[in-house]
Amino acid sequence: MFIFASGTLVPFMCVVLLSYHTMSSILSGNLESSVRSNLKQAELSLERTISNLNHVSQQLALQGSIGKKVDSLLSTDKQFERAVLTEEINTELNLVSFTNPTIGLMMYYSKVKGTYMFNSTTVKEDYEINGLPLLAEYFRISYFGPHISNERYNDEYVISALRKVDLPGDPDDMYVYVESGFKMTPSIFENKLEDASYYLILDNDKRIAFSDVPADFAMNHYFNDTGSNNGSGLQSGYYWFESTSNQGWSVVSLIPKDEYNKEKNRWVIQMIYLFLLFLAVSLLIAWFLWKMVYVPLQQFNHQIKSITLRNTVLAEVPRIKIPEFDFLLKQLQNMKNQISELIQEVEVKEKGRADLEVEKLLYQINPHFLMNTLDTVHWLAVMNGQKEIDKLVVSLNKLLYYNLGKRGQVSTIREEVDSIRQYLTLQQVRYDFAFDVRIHVADDVLELAIPRFILQPILENSLYHGLHDEGYIQVEVEKAGGQIIISVYDNGAGISEEDIGKLLHQKQVEQQRAGMGIGMSYVKRMIENQYGSLASLEIHSQLGKGTTVYLKLPSMEVLPND
Repeated sequence: MFIFASGTLVPFMCVVLLSYHTMSSILSGNLESSVRSNLKQAELSLERTISNLNHVSQQLALQGSIGKKVDSLLSTDKQFERAVLTEEINTELNLVSFTNPTIGLMMYYSKVKGTYMFNSTTVKEDYEINGLPLLAEYFRISYFGPHISNERYNDEYVISALRKVDLPGDPDDMYVYVESGFKMTPSIFENKLEDASYYLILDNDKRIAFSDVPADFAMNHYFNDTGSNNGSGLQSGYYWFESTSNQGWSVVSLIPKDEYNKEKNRWVIQMIYLFLLFLAVSLLIAWFLWKMVYVPLQQFNHQIKSITLRNTVLAEVPRIKIPEFDFLLKQLQNMKNQISELIQEVEVKEKGRADLEVEKLLYQINPHFLMNTLDTVHWLAVMNGQKEIDKLVVSLNKLLYYNLGKRGQVSTIREEVDSIRQYLTLQQVRYDFAFDVRIHVADDVLELAIPRFILQPILENSLYHGLHDEGYIQVEVEKAGGQIIISVYDNGAGISEEDIGKLLHQKQVEQQRAGMGIGMSYVKRMIENQYGSLASLEIHSQLGKGTTVYLKLPSMEVLPND
């Protein structure tokens, strides 16, 4: 019981520990990857917003067309010219608003007077600019972090920029104030991980310019990122991840520690319950095995040892009150004897069946009757001057004489090649089509012995599967490394792996198509019967490119079964 319970629970505990480590790494990695991806999107969105603010403010500054017209307006006292310039400025401001749909409030603002002009929309009466949360400041431009818009009837968060203009015609300090709607980055405030993810925006000095959780991370306080690991860490009960922009400001994602570990804790609780269930089931099964199997097996083992030592049939079998074991004890000795006899019988039958199948394939028709009849047709064709019929009958007679020979089923490569030439002659007359079949046989292999009738099925397969109007078949026979290498290549449409399996393993009746109707499975079984593992038949094919059949036989003067 102890061994069974340990054998069940120890692997379970190992799997639990390994899966916990793996799951923890996967969850942490996936969560961090997701958070950092969101942070990067938020950072890019803020950068685009700031870039857009910079572009728009530049148009309103002195270097831009609008800034120059404002300077001209402030420098002239002519009412008509002022009216024309005012109209042009308002028109261009409307054009800027139209081409930049995210831009909201735009206006020229005087810090000294606290007044504004050329505002694109209505300004709140209690508008505030000096107290806005500073996000970054460079190149005479101040960028303010998310804050409520100064535009009347608009209480959404915006990003704003304040840019010094330095108009020559205005002695006071003049600035351009531009707000950009924050709708391009809703993920910062809305798409929170299970409603439990919060965000901070830090300025260049790590001061908090915006906080989702002001109770734990107050605005205008500095964010402490000491001891961070690749821009992440644990602080005030939150796991935090930071993404810093090229301008120096940062976006920080905060995830409560309990939420971050919720999936892990849930998994641990489930594993504890599962462990208790495994323990109870293992102990119960172990007890049943001991009670119902182990005790009877001791008796059964004792009887097996006695049989091995005596090597005789049991005269009397003791009863152990379990029918299954009683039956096994009675049948054990008989089973051993029967198995030995069956093995010998199966070997003999399998050898005879292989020979019988080959014999059956080769002698399905009466050779004497056919050949005598063909001789008669041949002489009739000669007497009547039918040369084509004479050619056809002579080729068929030679092919049948060769293929239906009964003496030992042994041939030479020369005879086998002559046989396939007769076969090609028959096929050309039959289909009235000049097959492009190229045959190359090395001189040193012509007289080597091979089984009879193994090349025609391969060539027949290439004709039916690989030959088309511009196709060709190439047969090569050579000797290499003590083996006869026979390759038959065609440049046809190719054969799928499924069809290759059918060619090699389907029954002969399913493969009958033409001629003798003997397929590739005959070749495979023939070489296995003659050579065993010393020979091999391989089919390599690519759809649309062609097929190559490789037949590798040991180089022998006489076949093993002769």
